Amino acid sequence: MYLMRIGPAGAEVPAVRVGTDRYIDVSDVVGDVDAAFLASDPAASLAPLIAERVAAGAARPLEGIRIGPPIARPHQILCVGLNYTDHAAATGQTLPDEPVITTKAPNTLSGPTDPLVLPPGSDRTDWEVELGVVVGRRVYRLSDEGEAEEAIAGYTLVNDVSERALQFDRGGQWMKGKSAPTFTPCGPFLATRDEIPDVGGLDLWLDVNGAARQRGSTKDMAFGPARLVHYLSHFMVLEPGDLICTGTPAGTGMTSSPPGYLASGDVVELGCGPLGTQRYEVTESGQPPAAGPR
Repeated sequence: MYLMRIGPAGAEVPAVRVGTDRYIDVSDVVGDVDAAFLASDPAASLAPLIAERVAAGAARPLEGIRIGPPIARPHQILCVGLNYTDHAAATGQTLPDEPVITTKAPNTLSGPTDPLVLPPGSDRTDWEVELGVVVGRRVYRLSDEGEAEEAIAGYTLVNDVSERALQFDRGGQWMKGKSAPTFTPCGPFLATRDEIPDVGGLDLWLDVNGAARQRGSTKDMAFGPARLVHYLSHFMVLEPGDLICTGTPAGTGMTSSPPGYLASGDVVELGCGPLGTQRYEVTESGQPPAAGPR
């Protein structure tokens, strides 16, 4: 099942994508794509209703509809660094023995076509196309990766945007460079785990102004989704709806030769096979951003 949230920023309603360009509104039976809903096994609970509404002709076109991030504001967003062999090599570092973990503010979520807003003074804002993993139940100290796999609600497309000057030049605490508003474009949908039984060979790509920047595959991950969920559960409680950004392949602006970063007016496009695509324009910081996802 492909879960979505559609409508104005801060007032999104839950929906289910059917086919490639239509949706079923489920706001009369689902409050939001939040922790409580994700813990309820949404694919199983909604499947009969979706089939009934499709048969009744209730599917509507997505054209012209704003798509928001597919999950409501999570309890936390966790980020994994140096998780692709080619990206680690591009930074001149070896793959770590254990996952490198940082975090970013949960209110950085934005939709897959919303403007990407540069923070004031930005001069090294970078792109990172990533597979996003969404937790499906409350877990702590999981026993093995099989149990961790069962705790995953599904997968989504993420751009883990990072302002490198704030990340590296302000005390070395990565969260500072990852937490500006709009710095986690997410979606267009959350594919429940049953839709993507094998996440070990998904192609990732990202272009800036039509020029190819990143090309990679999840097969090059050092630590896969189940291993990351298992690992993280030994340090913290993971809640339904928590988002894990699993790392990026080579081709970031920081590791390009010469380095290159985002500027106002740039157009960013990215995708990941069955997880859809994103496209948005980069803008200067000005007026405060619209209210974020609930």
